[in-house]
Amino acid sequence: MDSEFELSSMRHSAAHVLAAAVLRLFPKAKLDIGPVIKHGFYYDIDLEFSLTSEDLQRIEEEMRKIFSENQAFERQVVSREEALHLLQKLDQPYKIERLADIPKEETITFYRNGEFIDLCRGEHVRYTSDIKAIKLLSIAGAYFRGDEKNKQLQRIYGTAFASEKDLKAYLLQLEEAKKRDHRRLGKEMQLFTIDESFGQGLVLWLPRGAIIRNELQKFITAELEKQGYEQVFTPHIARLELFHTSGHFPYYKDSQYPPIPDRAALKRLEHENISCDAMIQGLEEGSLDGFLLKPMNCPGHIKIYSSRTHSYRDLPVRLAEFGTVYRWEQSGELNGLTRVRGFTQDDAHIFCTEEQLAEEISRCLSLVQKIFDTLRMSDFRVRIGLRDIHSDKYVGGDDCWEHAETVLQTAAAELGVPLSVERGEAAFYGPKIDFVIHDVIGREWQLGTVQVDYNLPERFQLTYVGSDNQTYRPVMIHRAPFGSLERFCGLLIEHFGGDFPTWLAPEQVRVLVVSDHFSQKASGFVEQLRSRGIRVSKDDHPDTLGAKIRRAETEKVPHMFILGAREIEQSSVSIRSRINKRIEGICGQEEAIAKLQSLIQERTLPDVFVVSTSQ
Repeated sequence: MDSEFELSSMRHSAAHVLAAAVLRLFPKAKLDIGPVIKHGFYYDIDLEFSLTSEDLQRIEEEMRKIFSENQAFERQVVSREEALHLLQKLDQPYKIERLADIPKEETITFYRNGEFIDLCRGEHVRYTSDIKAIKLLSIAGAYFRGDEKNKQLQRIYGTAFASEKDLKAYLLQLEEAKKRDHRRLGKEMQLFTIDESFGQGLVLWLPRGAIIRNELQKFITAELEKQGYEQVFTPHIARLELFHTSGHFPYYKDSQYPPIPDRAALKRLEHENISCDAMIQGLEEGSLDGFLLKPMNCPGHIKIYSSRTHSYRDLPVRLAEFGTVYRWEQSGELNGLTRVRGFTQDDAHIFCTEEQLAEEISRCLSLVQKIFDTLRMSDFRVRIGLRDIHSDKYVGGDDCWEHAETVLQTAAAELGVPLSVERGEAAFYGPKIDFVIHDVIGREWQLGTVQVDYNLPERFQLTYVGSDNQTYRPVMIHRAPFGSLERFCGLLIEHFGGDFPTWLAPEQVRVLVVSDHFSQKASGFVEQLRSRGIRVSKDDHPDTLGAKIRRAETEKVPHMFILGAREIEQSSVSIRSRINKRIEGICGQEEAIAKLQSLIQERTLPDVFVVSTSQ
């Protein structure tokens, strides 16, 4: 393939062939849409029965027959009336609804290949034989138009590549992704759980997962202290009026939990026999008092800033919080730790002068760089989100926007990493920088963010007193290097495949006792390790040493200290390591502890991870 456009055209054509194959096998099928997505395509289909893996294989075989028939893709321009008549004749009700979505001034086109014809804008390859290496991957449920109130359709996912070699490489990547899936590893390693009875998208951190989260928090907290941040805490719920003022509620109300009416106001409405619709309208308009599970931490930090008068000598004020926020994500979009309804941001807000802005932005970017260097996430790019000057969704003056965008672009360029500029991707209150990393198997993840905001200080009338005793507006910076701890932990699980570096591992070492005779001596050694701040357990089960080693490896314990007769007699230990082979061998117990402490203090990465990233 010469271009992404040609590959996209081939995949779009493959989606048409998929639908044609389905109709050959199941003539009563009702079709919805079949768009191209990253790495492939899908088609949403309504059938009276559930498809199986055997059906998927039959459909793929039928697709290959259509490829061999060398059918031409033919474009047909029709009137709206002709289109409606054709879709009625084909008995495709979902297509009729999609036809109604097409603007009146837009040309309506169909594409035909063989006996199959579909409502479509294009583009396509010339012949079905031009579609090369394909594979149908899976079947999932998908509500029509993504709305839970509508019927659930069956979504068939597939992929297509320019060659069998490219397809094979991608399928191998998928297999590796399955091995690293944080949902599977999270369960096997007892890191977290999501209980439907507690709530969809709400994470319950298990003790072992909480260790990883706490270690990340301690790591970033130490860096924040070096940069002069002050830790604060804000409640999980606040008055709805606060988010009306900030603009978060009117701008993002559909992605937030519903507001909660004030108890006194609710009683008054009950007494006045006000309808539920009127109550909701009052909350949304601001005429009725209520509360909101906070979707953002920034209003709380703003109120902390404004709780006292500030001089220019006080600035910059840097307020940091591991603040949990709540967003109403569609249930079909929830995904383990990476897409949740309640998540904790390593959030901070900086209030500074105009002159301090560039330096503070650079400090924020250096903090993100520190995290990436520590975890050796060297393959990343910067995405700069600017406003679309033709859109009315943004607030604030042109001068402020232009200055903020210039500062961000200048600071990002100094990082010396690939960057892209995307118009229309700014927050409603200001431009932003997002960090997008590639993990060891090539997947992209959006993590940390840095945003400049002239607008919330204006909305909340924030001030500081300048050297001339006049009042000025501070500039506000939003920044979260991890983004969210949930998503970041989900990424780390998959990035390391569960083989965490020693400093993050829930269990850093396991003492394997060769015989019950040495169990008491081993307990003393375990206590010695624990007193040095090392997370340790002991395996003195009546199994063979080989069984104990296999158990520790299956449970992804990074290091094993083996104690047998010789080791007990010599006060030594035999070190076996899954992730850092250079520390292996027999040495004194104090030396073994020192080796482990060095790995922790230096935040040494696993050997296998270093190999993976270098390929």
